[in-house]
Amino acid sequence: MSGTGRGAFIAAVKPLVDAMGGEMIPPDEAGPDDVVLSWEGSAAVAVRLPQLADSLDHILAALERRRGVPLAELDRKAKQEIVRSLEARGAFAVRHGVETVASALGVSRFTVYNYLNREKGA
Repeated sequence: MSGTGRGAFIAAVKPLVDAMGGEMIPPDEAGPDDVVLSWEGSAAVAVRLPQLADSLDHILAALERRRGVPLAELDRKAKQEIVRSLEARGAFAVRHGVETVASALGVSRFTVYNYLNREKGA
């Protein structure tokens, strides 16, 4: 296996691993819950996936970076869009997901539930 091919493969999957909040580790350090990725018939890299709660924090931080302002400073419509997007990604299936999102948005849990219910009733 060529080092260039393996390196290119690792470079190609890195943005995906970063977006998930995962960690890339050497394949020989992989544990039973890690995902080993192969390239050209050999283990190239292992991915350690984050805990679900850590993923939600990572997603919220990425949303904040993308928007360029703290999520709490967004207007109501933008916060509703974020809640809708997070619901589609399963954020509220995570334990304390509503509380985590409410805190990041600077609103109450009740407000997050209202945003969720508004979408279901529309």
